[in-house]
Amino acid sequence: MKKLNQILNTIIGAFIGVFIGHGAYVLWDYKAHPGLYAMRSAPWYTSILLYGLVTAAVLAAAVIAKLIIRRKLKKQ
Repeated sequence: MKKLNQILNTIIGAFIGVFIGHGAYVLWDYKAHPGLYAMRSAPWYTSILLYGLVTAAVLAAAVIAKLIIRRKLKKQ
């Protein structure tokens, strides 16, 4: 169970890192090439919102799994 907890911690950290990195890249790209984003029908931050939703879903699943693991470890 402890190994699974470490794997979940790694997944949480990785998804948060990818979200921050992607958001920083999109912000930098928007500042460098605003004309490309002006041609789109969606706002420039749409991909950041999508990454945020996926990250939130994965984090919620990981936190729920961690809570279940914590309960099982306390029972032992």
